[in-house]
Amino acid sequence: MRDRFGNMPELLAEYDQLEAAMADPSIHSDQGKARQLGKRYAALGPIIAGYRAWKSAEDDLAAGREMALEDEAFAAEIPALEVTLAAAEEKLEDLLLPRDPNDDRDIIMEIKAGAGGDESALFAGDLLRMYQRYAEKSGWKTEIIEVTDSEMGGYKDLTMAIKAKGTMEPGTTPYSKLKFEGGVHRVQRVPETESQGRIHTSAAGVLILPEAEEIDVEINNQDLRIDVFRSSGPGGQSVNTTDSAVRITHIPTGIVVSCQNEKSQLQNKESALRILRARMLQAAQETADAEAMAARKSQVKTVDRSERIRTYNFPENRLSDHRVNFKSNNLDAVLNGDLDPVIDALLEADKAAKLAAGDH
Repeated sequence: MRDRFGNMPELLAEYDQLEAAMADPSIHSDQGKARQLGKRYAALGPIIAGYRAWKSAEDDLAAGREMALEDEAFAAEIPALEVTLAAAEEKLEDLLLPRDPNDDRDIIMEIKAGAGGDESALFAGDLLRMYQRYAEKSGWKTEIIEVTDSEMGGYKDLTMAIKAKGTMEPGTTPYSKLKFEGGVHRVQRVPETESQGRIHTSAAGVLILPEAEEIDVEINNQDLRIDVFRSSGPGGQSVNTTDSAVRITHIPTGIVVSCQNEKSQLQNKESALRILRARMLQAAQETADAEAMAARKSQVKTVDRSERIRTYNFPENRLSDHRVNFKSNNLDAVLNGDLDPVIDALLEADKAAKLAAGDH
């Protein structure tokens, strides 16, 4: 067992070093560095606590067995000590599973209406409210960065930031919870405009990007082409009379981001750069992941984020997640932000895949 947790001395030493560094007042003069250290310290905390609990349980069992050799009365306590050690061992194994490097990040979420016309735009609005309510229940804050309204209601597309308030425990941050929400979401319901009562199927796409900080992605000004233009609303009508909208093209990658929601050109530029950094970070990580996957001898199928992932069936009040065969008959509660059961099912499937792959 000591061999299995053989990397703990290094983690304990790192934790002590981080604790000392964070106690140094000078480190807080660099807020970016202080945030990085704080996130790593918070990520290691549960692992260190889990290891100490396991070590204490192991020592207690060893002491109990030793005392039982001298006094049989202590033998009755051995089974309970074994159960405690097994539970502590299982928890520590879970804590030591490889973590997604983005699990401590906030996210930028993009929702786009797809097939289905006006009904799809209305469904995009439903998804927005669902995620806003889930964020509220999770103690996070949301911020609409960019939105294009649909003439009949709902949204053609929108971009929203979801941010944790302060430093959160690993596994409770926006990315760690919502990373498997990306993909095609399908809805089946009778549109309000449908006089025959026929069920229509439409879809909206969700994209989850880990939010990047300036220190994560280097953007050179000479690599950017920045165009300004007048903001426009539904139907193309002019929203204001100044060239406040901004389109940024990152020439090396071809990534294009446009923002027009803010009233000033500077604010729109900052919002566009924020989205650009997130997309560049995502692109870089997808390339690294592809290279790592190609290098692995055994490829393990995990939760797929790109395919049609979920169906929202209104007539039957049913939610179905097709990746993990999850079904629930409380669609109304889900749309009100009760997403934890399906999110937990996805996270458990991902954990099982890692364990099956021997990633521990």
